[in-house]
Amino acid sequence: MSTAKPRAWPPRTTRAQAIRPRPPTKQTAQIPDAVAGHYTRLLDNSGIMTLIDNELGPRPGPAGMPIRAVLVCLMVSIHHSGKATLAEAWRLAAFGLSPTSREHLGLDTDRPSADDPHACLADNRRFYRAFDRLTSLLDPARHDRRTRLPQHQADPLATAWQDDDPSHTRQRNLLQDIVTALVLTPVRWSKGRSHLAGFRGDVGIDTTATPVFARPPRTRRSTGELIASTEITAGWHHSAGAGPAEYGYSATLTVAARTRSVLGSFPQLALGLVLDTPGKRIGTNAITTLKPLAALGFPTAFAVVDRAYADQQPAHFAQPARELGYRLALDYKVDQRGVQGSAHGALLIDGTLACPLMPDRLAQATTGLDDTAIRTPSQELTALINARGPYLLRLKQSANADGAIRFQCPAAGTSPSVTCPRFDRLHQREPSRPTAVDLTDARQRAAHPAAKPRVLPPTPDHKAGELPKICHQHTITLHPGDLGHLDKFRQDLPYLSPSWRGRTPLPGP
Repeated sequence: MSTAKPRAWPPRTTRAQAIRPRPPTKQTAQIPDAVAGHYTRLLDNSGIMTLIDNELGPRPGPAGMPIRAVLVCLMVSIHHSGKATLAEAWRLAAFGLSPTSREHLGLDTDRPSADDPHACLADNRRFYRAFDRLTSLLDPARHDRRTRLPQHQADPLATAWQDDDPSHTRQRNLLQDIVTALVLTPVRWSKGRSHLAGFRGDVGIDTTATPVFARPPRTRRSTGELIASTEITAGWHHSAGAGPAEYGYSATLTVAARTRSVLGSFPQLALGLVLDTPGKRIGTNAITTLKPLAALGFPTAFAVVDRAYADQQPAHFAQPARELGYRLALDYKVDQRGVQGSAHGALLIDGTLACPLMPDRLAQATTGLDDTAIRTPSQELTALINARGPYLLRLKQSANADGAIRFQCPAAGTSPSVTCPRFDRLHQREPSRPTAVDLTDARQRAAHPAAKPRVLPPTPDHKAGELPKICHQHTITLHPGDLGHLDKFRQDLPYLSPSWRGRTPLPGP
């Protein structure tokens, strides 16, 4: 008989416990009345049932199961299991809710007997028919979503979600109003309880993939016919080239953002949500999430977005966002960095207007750099970005009612940031008289002309009639259309500067 001690079992870990097989159980978890009551109050306070009831109007026949109960059970299902399926929602409604919760939701106090399959089936069908009443009301292209249609039959149905038909537009707007009301209800609660007292108005906007269980369109082997997906408006979502594309929808989320330079905390709640076909209406959907925030009385500060929004036409995102009072913090693709254009002679460099005589080494500091170099800038790149500062045009006057902004030449004003022989020649500025400087005072040293960068015009310089407008005037006025389509690149913080990094997360891959 061996006297060796048995080998000890490896220590139990959380991961090992999580993957351990568990015996199946048929018992449905009981939902506390507090959880069911919380989601009931959320639904009632949102006001969406008033919208739904007004749209339904009087209907003949039995009332059926309340739509309100179905929606509450769907939210309870997400809370309990993370799934928003009708099967799970009905199972919790039939066997997981207490008689008190069922009574508050307008359901029968007595649960269907689990031993009576006919009673369970009848209750299940009533639950499904109640949800069908809601989808029939809100779907602009009602059809059997359990059947994969030929692609040529599915295309007209998908068009109903994007066309300009007044009835379709009204249904789509009603559906978005319902989504917005649900999302903003916890935001209103948090604001009323002063949980958002530290919120300064910065928001982050992003589009993320929402996969679906449905399969994408495919070619039928037997006939060679292209058949559509059961999700006729779904598509392939590409996340900045990171990983494979996902089939489903794109969810535009606007979140209350906290900058790194602001002390204090507040819940980073979702302030808006729009679900749409991938690649469609990216900028417009972002504006849809921002518009309702004005009614809540929130301040407006910076809207931080990724590179997908820098590709949108100015009329779709940049201009409406500024009209709502937001300033933009953008990122760019590899081929969009560096000198992007000009207006009134001033160069548009990484979204900021600058002196046309900025040294080329500084102006082209980010040209052709990949995302790795931007995420982890070298000391040389950081020094070049900091050296751009004195050459940038300074804001003289914020946007007026027409959206026009005044910028000042960096060599103009009582405290110029550069010295410019061209400016002195055109505006007949006399050389400043030598003054005594206290070398121990850092402020006096920085204010002395010798400490400021000197702009170097070409030799010989151009004639006065050939010079750009920014050199003839102390200030220029930038109107919304002056940059044309390049206005989508303009932002309100110098790219890669410390202030930009304080509000912007590192660019994605």
